[in-house]
Amino acid sequence: MSLGITWVTDWIRQSARVISEHRVELITLDREIGDGDHGENLDRGFTAVLGKLDDLPPDSVPGDALKLVATTLISTVGGASGPLLGTAYLKAAGAVGKEPELNGAAIVALLTAARDGVVLRGKAEVGDKTMIDAWTPAVDAAAAALADGKNEVEILQAAADAAEKGAESTEPIVARKGRASYLGERAIGHRDPGSQSSALLIRAAADTAAADDSSAGEGSSADDGSAS
Repeated sequence: MSLGITWVTDWIRQSARVISEHRVELITLDREIGDGDHGENLDRGFTAVLGKLDDLPPDSVPGDALKLVATTLISTVGGASGPLLGTAYLKAAGAVGKEPELNGAAIVALLTAARDGVVLRGKAEVGDKTMIDAWTPAVDAAAAALADGKNEVEILQAAADAAEKGAESTEPIVARKGRASYLGERAIGHRDPGSQSSALLIRAAADTAAADDSSAGEGSSADDGSAS
């Protein structure tokens, strides 16, 4: 299978739901080592994205939807997360270009470009206790799954699993970037909110792809049955 505009728009809607559901959790995580606005900012940003999603032209491709997310997050989300995630989605849009359908290699390119966008904007690396600690393991796992011949759903699931482990890995380390870096060893024991929200977004991508794949499979079975 390949993933097209339906997957991306469903992913965006699922992302908005997930961020809304975890808003308080993200606020709490950010309050412990930051300024406490991460969950509120992202919820506001993705709510704004939902308000524009239905205005996409009928002939839109995945890159168009990703660019919409990018520009909306950059213009509506305060703090560091808006520019960081906005750049991630913008670079992802550039990586897939005008392709109407995304195969496994394109999915890996999307994730890689998103990670590189965060690095470009935030200058962070693995171990700095930032969202890169979720994005880089996700990219590495996706690339490995592609090399192993996995399909698009399996690639995204591998990425999501790795992102969640990456977010968890931020708990025992000292922050070297952002507001949390001012806390020194007091940041130990607290999960980075950016890594957690990134893991939620990547998991949303995987769950949406799996749901779309399941729906497509059910439709094929029904078609086969009616033709017999």
